[in-house]
Amino acid sequence: MLLSAVFCLVAFGAVMVYSASSASSVVEGGGNGSSLLIRYLVFAALGFVGLNIAIRFPLKKLLALTGPLLAIAFVLLIAVKIPGIGVTVNGARRWIGFGELQFQPSELAKLALILYSARFLAERQRGFRSSGELLPLVLVVGAAILLVVTQPDLGTALVAGFTCAAMLIAAGIKLRWLAGYAGVAAVLVLFYSLSAPYRQARLTSFLDPWSHASDIGFQAVQGQIAIGSGGIFGRGLGQSVQKIFYLPEAHTDFILSIIGEELGVIGLCGLLLLYALVAWAGLRIAQSASGRYAQMLAAGITSLILCQALLNLFAVLGIVPLTGVPLPFLSYGSTSLVTLLVGVGLLLNIARGGSANARAATVKPDARRSEDDYADDLSDRSRRNRRPRSASARGRRRAAH
Repeated sequence: MLLSAVFCLVAFGAVMVYSASSASSVVEGGGNGSSLLIRYLVFAALGFVGLNIAIRFPLKKLLALTGPLLAIAFVLLIAVKIPGIGVTVNGARRWIGFGELQFQPSELAKLALILYSARFLAERQRGFRSSGELLPLVLVVGAAILLVVTQPDLGTALVAGFTCAAMLIAAGIKLRWLAGYAGVAAVLVLFYSLSAPYRQARLTSFLDPWSHASDIGFQAVQGQIAIGSGGIFGRGLGQSVQKIFYLPEAHTDFILSIIGEELGVIGLCGLLLLYALVAWAGLRIAQSASGRYAQMLAAGITSLILCQALLNLFAVLGIVPLTGVPLPFLSYGSTSLVTLLVGVGLLLNIARGGSANARAATVKPDARRSEDDYADDLSDRSRRNRRPRSASARGRRRAAH
C-alpha cells in the first residue's frame, strides 16, 4: 500500500509539474515546455534507485553511519553560507552546486536529524527521568535548525522541528516536558519573524492578504483564487489560467493551487487520500517494527512526510504564513524528491523486517531518588532471589559442579 501510494503521488506529480510549468516556459523562453518535466523524471529515477538501495541496506550499518551523516549535514549547512560555494536564488542561499546541478543540504539535514533522533531515543529504552536528559537531542536539533534558519529557510526549519517533536511524542515523552521546549521555540520563532521588515510584512499579509494583494500578499491571494475558481470538478487538466499570467513559480510551492484549479475539490480529496494512505501505512509499519530503533525511525520518516504536506497545505489555504515548503512527491524540487524517496525505502526496509539494536545508554543512579525507592528495589530483588529454582536450573548447577 505504501509503495503504491508513493508511485501514484510521483506519477501525479510528473503530470502536474508539466501542466503547471509548460505554458509559462513556452511563453517566457520558447521551446516545447517539457524541460522541467524531464528534470523531474530524471530526479525521480534517481530517487527510486536510492529507494531500492535503502530497502536492502542493513539498518545496523545505517545505525553506525548516523554520526558521520550528521557531521556531513552540518558541514554542508555551514558551507552554504560561504561565498563561491553556496548558490543564491531569489535572495536565499540554500543550495550548493552550479548550473542545473544543485543540491539543498537542508533536505539531507532533515533525514540525518531523524536518524540521530531515532538512535538517541532507542538508546534510552527505559525512558527519561527528567526533561534535562533530552538536552543533548535538543541542542543538536536546535543547532541544525539555527543553521537552516540563517539561510533563511524558516519553512524547512519548522518541518524539522515538528518532525522531531512528533518522534518525542511517539517515544512516550511527557507532554509537559515537550510543552516547555515548545514554548521556548515558539518565542524564538516569534522574535525571528519580527526581526526583519520583510518578515514582518509577510506576517501582516498573512493576517489580511487581500489588503496586500498587489504586493507582499500577491502570491497568497492568487493561490486562493486558483483553488476557488476550480470549484468541485475543476476547469480541466491543463486549463489553468493562474499558472500562466498570475501565480509565480506555480510548479513548486503552489502546485496545490494548480491542482485545485484544474481538478477541483475532487482532485484535492484524491490527493489527500493518497497522503492518508501513506500515513496509515507508515504508522502501521512503525507499530509492527522489530525493535525500538526501527519503530522510532519509521515514526520519524512518516512524520516528516505528513508535517511537510500539512505545512504546505495550510500555507496555500492561508491558514499559516507562507513558508516556502514544497509539497512532498509533487512539487518540483530535486533534493526533496530524492530524499523523501530514500526515506520511503527505509520504511519499506523496516516493513520487510529490518532492525538494529541501539546500544543502551548507561544511566547513572539518580541522586534525587528517595530512599524508599531504593528500598523497594532491594525488596523486589530479595523476593526474586527467594523464589524456588526449577528442577532444570538445579540440574544445571549440579552439572556445573
